[in-house]
Amino acid sequence: MNKAIITLILMLLNINLYAQETLGYKFSPREFMNDMAQYIAKDACLTPAESAKFFPLYEEMCNKKRALFDKVRQLGRNKPSNEVGCQHAIQLRDKLDLDLKRIEQIYHNKFLKVMPASKVYEVIRSEDKFHRNMFARMAKRDWRK
Repeated sequence: MNKAIITLILMLLNINLYAQETLGYKFSPREFMNDMAQYIAKDACLTPAESAKFFPLYEEMCNKKRALFDKVRQLGRNKPSNEVGCQHAIQLRDKLDLDLKRIEQIYHNKFLKVMPASKVYEVIRSEDKFHRNMFARMAKRDWRK
């Protein structure tokens, strides 16, 4: 399930890059993060005090995850030329997937120190809903125009 979510996020990033090139649209990571933060704060009913404690940690987590997503994307760009190389690429991708989950686990524990578990749970659900909504919006666009 988590690999599917990661794959979908990577696909979204690739779609955004394609859209930038073909439609002249420039993806802004800062704008994306701001939109996501507003959505999460509203959907999870975070108070201003909770938001002030939570979002710096959340942004830190996202930056660390993004660095790993970049490595995964680099792995997918060039197929290794032999079996040993393919095996190494598979093992490295598995390691990066585990590293992503470790980052989430570490930061979920940090979130629990600044907010009640019920709010952290709602934040996780809200983040998933935001990404699903974003994918649905992207799917509705006609990229051929």
